[in-house]
Amino acid sequence: MKFPTVTVVLVSAALIFVVWEQTREQPEPIDASRFTRLASDPVERSAVLDYVTARIPELCEEAVGTSKGSEELSMCIESSGAREPACRRAMADRFPGIVASDAVFRDLSITMMSCLVPRSGLID
Repeated sequence: MKFPTVTVVLVSAALIFVVWEQTREQPEPIDASRFTRLASDPVERSAVLDYVTARIPELCEEAVGTSKGSEELSMCIESSGAREPACRRAMADRFPGIVASDAVFRDLSITMMSCLVPRSGLID
């Protein structure tokens, strides 16, 4: 029987990647103050989307109207996580790659929030 060299190489490469991914330094979370001077210091669209996505639990709490631990809240968070890739693709199609104005930031963040946590019914 022939030794499975290709399989061993592929599995080894996958293991090396996993170890590298676990040991590399994670980026620090973006602070809201980063978006205050967009005209002089623009940000990438992905940074804005990461910021909004990190706030999914807060958005769901507000949308559902319950605090932590409820089934509705966990369902909202789960469904928002499932919608995230599609929402990111939609934002990539509609907004520029570099956010350099408050208006674009506002439109991008509100559109992403609406995509992640859609609301229906009456508005207070």
